[in-house]
Amino acid sequence: QVQLVESGGGLVQPGGSLRLSCAASRSLFSFNAMGWYRQAPGKQRDLVATVTNIGSTNYAGSVKGRFTISRDNFKNTVYLQMSSLKPEDTAVYYCNALSREVNYWGKGTLVTVSS
Repeated sequence: QVQLVESGGGLVQPGGSLRLSCAASRSLFSFNAMGWYRQAPGKQRDLVATVTNIGSTNYAGSVKGRFTISRDNFKNTVYLQMSSLKPEDTAVYYCNALSREVNYWGKGTLVTVSS
């Protein structure tokens, strides 16, 4: 069974930064891609960023230029560096792993951007 464990969420002021981590229970190369999604209260879960096994990245337009997704294959960990945070970035952030059309999800970590 695949386990994805997120960490790094918290309360941050507008304009601040946070780095989220997602530790996977097996090699990242066993997945086709890793990603981060977020879900704000009362809204659907939306894509934030993805990274493939060959390092190709994709970002939602609302975070492009502010967020960076990266992966450490030795630590089986994926990161999301978030900068210039805005109140509208407030959400639960979920780690995702895609393997042969099967999606795995972490339990999420809450990010609150507020003064």
